[in-house]
Amino acid sequence: MEKYLIVIDMQKDFIDGALGSEMAQAIVPQVIKRIEAYKPDHIYATRDTHFANYLDTLEGKKLPVVHCVKESDGWQIEKRIAAAMPEARIFDKYTFGSEELAQEMYRLSLKDEMEIELAGLCTDICVVSNALLLRAKLPGTVIKVDPSCCAGVTKESHKAALETMKMCQIDIL
Repeated sequence: MEKYLIVIDMQKDFIDGALGSEMAQAIVPQVIKRIEAYKPDHIYATRDTHFANYLDTLEGKKLPVVHCVKESDGWQIEKRIAAAMPEARIFDKYTFGSEELAQEMYRLSLKDEMEIELAGLCTDICVVSNALLLRAKLPGTVIKVDPSCCAGVTKESHKAALETMKMCQIDIL
């Protein structure tokens, strides 16, 4: 069985930048440990990507904090995380979930039986969105999330997202 790790949006703006938090900063060492447990070519990542017009978008109107603008410092994968996964294939995504990533995982699933683990930020927005996209695309695949490798906007919303994923048959470790 092939095992894959997907690292969601471990970017500077979500860790210690525009939308950073102590909870996000606290998971960095744990995420690095998870990365080190996987084959380098079995690690995928997403990068939240916005543009100068962010505040004019629907998301920008609902979350009026400019973040992850393409090519900015805050858009970059956090340095320690990037150094731990130099071979990771990174998917830029323009919304919460990456359909392109889900399609790539589906393509890989046609070759071998697989298991997927997700880690990253934010549990209650992009992690849960990607987990549910993967669940819809790969109904027979084990998908798991370690809560210590994720952080939400709040502790309460983190727990709610984990419960939502659990109800959708995603294993919460």
